Amino acid sequence: MASGHPWIFSNEIETISGNPAAGDVVEILTAGGRSVGVAFYNPHSLIAARLISATPVEIDRTFFRRKIEQALSLRTITYPTSGVFRLVHGESDFLPGLVVDKFDDTLVVQTFSYGMDCRLPTICEALDDVLHPSCIVERNESPLRALESLPERRRTIAGTPRAQVIEDLGIRYGFHPLEGQKTGFFLDQRENRLLARRYCVQARVLDCFCNDGGFALNAARGGATSVLAVDSSGDEIQRAEGNAQLNGIQSITFVAADVFGYLQELHAREERFNVIILDPPSFTRSKKTVPTAKRGYRELHESSFHLLNQGGLLLTASCSHHIEPSTFMDVIQDAAKRTGRRLQLLDWRGAAPDHPVLPSVPETRYLKFGVFRVL
Repeated sequence: MASGHPWIFSNEIETISGNPAAGDVVEILTAGGRSVGVAFYNPHSLIAARLISATPVEIDRTFFRRKIEQALSLRTITYPTSGVFRLVHGESDFLPGLVVDKFDDTLVVQTFSYGMDCRLPTICEALDDVLHPSCIVERNESPLRALESLPERRRTIAGTPRAQVIEDLGIRYGFHPLEGQKTGFFLDQRENRLLARRYCVQARVLDCFCNDGGFALNAARGGATSVLAVDSSGDEIQRAEGNAQLNGIQSITFVAADVFGYLQELHAREERFNVIILDPPSFTRSKKTVPTAKRGYRELHESSFHLLNQGGLLLTASCSHHIEPSTFMDVIQDAAKRTGRRLQLLDWRGAAPDHPVLPSVPETRYLKFGVFRVL
C-alpha cells in the first residue's frame, strides 16, 4: 500500500473496527492512524481490501460516472476513430475489479471483486449515462470469481444481444457478446496482431492457439504466402473460418487439434515454417503452478524451434502475470539452448494502450509479447 499498490492482503490487517460485511466500503488507516483512503472490503478473500479512492467519497452513480468519463477520455486518445476498445481496465483505471469492453454500441462487463459485483446495477446506470449503449451483457464466467466467493454468471443486463460485425485495425470479425471466451474478443493483442503483418511478408506461417483467427488473419493481410492456424476448440476454428470468409481471405488453413501434439506431428513430417506465432491461454493462475507452466512453455518453444527455418521468426506471448518477463525470457532462452538455436530479440511489447499499466501494480503488466529471429 505504501508503494501505491491498491490491494491489502488479509495478513496485513492488524485490527478491524466494527463488523464490516463483504462488499462494504471501509476506511483504511495506517498503524499511526493516518487515513490512506476508502476500500472495498471482503473478509472471505485473500485480498481483503481494494482501495477505491484516496479520499473519503460516496461510491455512488456519480462516482462511477466520473471514473468512466476519465477512462473514456484516455480511449479517445488511444483509439480516436474506433468504436471497439477496452473502456475500463480494473486497477489500471482506478476501478479495481471492474472490466468493461466496448464493441460499438454493445458493452460487456466483468466484475472480479465483491464490492464491484454488489454495485453492478449502479455501474450499469453510470455506463448508460456516459455511453447510452443499446446492450449491456455480463460475462462473469471466470474461475477467479471463486477467490472472492462470487458465483459465475452470464446474462443480459440491458437491451437485446445480437450477432454483429466489428472491425479491428482494418479486419472484420463476427462477434456475439454472449459467445466466445472472456468478453467475446481479445483486445489486448490488437497492436501485436498488427505488428505481425510486418514479419509475415512472403512467409509460410504457423499460428498456434489461433482462437478466432486474429493473428492468422493479420499474417495473411500482411502478405503471407500461406498460413496454417491451429486451435483445440472446434467452435473457435469455426468462428475463425467465418472471419476469414468475412474478409475474403483464402490463404489460411484451419485445423482443430491439440497444439502440443500437432507440433509433434509437424516435426515428424519434417514441416518447416518461416514464422511461428504462439499465443497460448494462461498456463498458470497461481504462483503454486508456475513450475508446471514453465515446463509447458519450454516444451512449446522447443517444438517450435524444431519447426523454424534458419533465420525464421518466432512471435510468442504469455498472458499470465505470475510469469515474470524475466522468467518468460529465461524459458525461451533455455528452449533455444536445448534445441541448438540462437536468438536475436527484435521486439518486446505488452498489451494494447487501452490496457494501461500502473507502475506500482506489477499485475497490470501481465502480457508479454516477443519477436525473435531464430538462427
